[in-house]
Amino acid sequence: MVVFITGASSGIGAAVAREFAKRGADVALAARRTDRLEALAAEITATGRGAIAVACDVTRDGDLDAAVARTVEALGRIDVVVANAGFGVVGRVERLTLEDFRRQFETNVYGVLRTLYASLAALKQSKGCFAVIGSVSGHLASPGSAPYAMSKFAVRALADTLRHELRPDGVAVTLISPGFVESELRFVNNKGVLRAGGRDIVPSFIRMAAPTAARKIVNAIVRRRREAVVTGHGKLLVFTQRHFPGLMSFFVRLSGFRGRREAGS
Repeated sequence: MVVFITGASSGIGAAVAREFAKRGADVALAARRTDRLEALAAEITATGRGAIAVACDVTRDGDLDAAVARTVEALGRIDVVVANAGFGVVGRVERLTLEDFRRQFETNVYGVLRTLYASLAALKQSKGCFAVIGSVSGHLASPGSAPYAMSKFAVRALADTLRHELRPDGVAVTLISPGFVESELRFVNNKGVLRAGGRDIVPSFIRMAAPTAARKIVNAIVRRRREAVVTGHGKLLVFTQRHFPGLMSFFVRLSGFRGRREAGS
């Protein structure tokens, strides 16, 4: 099995790469930070699995086509694509600009579409699986999360559509909706720049370790499941929003939740 992963330099992407390699897959690691990719590729190669690092920016036309072509050339095929690259723009809508929303969609939505278009021929050939890393925020929106939630609602709709369209071609589509997972996501500002060294505002008791999340994600992908909501609190939130939306709205109002601040602010 050959797996192509975007956003593979850290967090969920890197953990999913390690988990697939542990299960015997070869992996193509795509992201902007090539130093991290090369270190991860060396780590995986040392275990006896194949791994290549591919410099790739999902917001640039052509990068993903080149990355997929290199993967097929080096590893022979692609059986699974994990569209994982993304970040979060936060803040009250009245304080954001159209450019903030464009920047969010360029990575989180158009980046997924670029990944799909670049890899679809290879997936049809292998009758593989296209996995979209969405979010619990793709099921419910909270104050201060409009750009991020909108982008994740959009890719959830995309996954639902693709599931029907690609079934005749034998290609499965799996939507992964994580809750809070240990990652750098909450340390990236609205321009997509990492601001390391800050304190994670999410309490540790509800953050799932990335390797644990990766096991659940990979299980869902290899079983070709329709969707997997990852983390216990995530499942509770999605269930409540789906079946008791009024109760969820009441909880948000009662809690006085105002959303998280931009990293570094």
